[in-house]
Amino acid sequence: MHVTIAQAQKIVEASRAKAEALNTQMCIAVVDSGGNLKAFYRMDDAWVGSIDISHKKAKTALFFGMMTGQIGQLSQPNGPLYGIEHSNDGLITFPGGIPIVDDDGVMSGAVGVSGSTVENDHAVAEAGVRAVGQIELPEHPWRT
Repeated sequence: MHVTIAQAQKIVEASRAKAEALNTQMCIAVVDSGGNLKAFYRMDDAWVGSIDISHKKAKTALFFGMMTGQIGQLSQPNGPLYGIEHSNDGLITFPGGIPIVDDDGVMSGAVGVSGSTVENDHAVAEAGVRAVGQIELPEHPWRT
């Protein structure tokens, strides 16, 4: 199952509203369950570099079925996933990417946000995902 365009638009709108509430400019990327870009929104004055980062955060969250901040914790030196960011044509392992999981626990895509602090990036991504799904993810052996 893939995230629909209607869901992607809800995610973008909720994320944009949260970014405005935080008084920041963001790039917001939504990918489907295959990692393909479904929707993208770049707010006025958002950093150009955040275009690629937001898309990679979304793909990273999707590829591993967990929030990018969780992957970042596991990829620290001496961690079980150290160096993972060099795989898959480059991953982003700091907060701002969250899988989209429906009420049945099916992952249909992911959202990635970039343009501010990692705390703001995560909050904006979370607002988007909450507009269509849930944050709690199915059990995963790497999840701590």
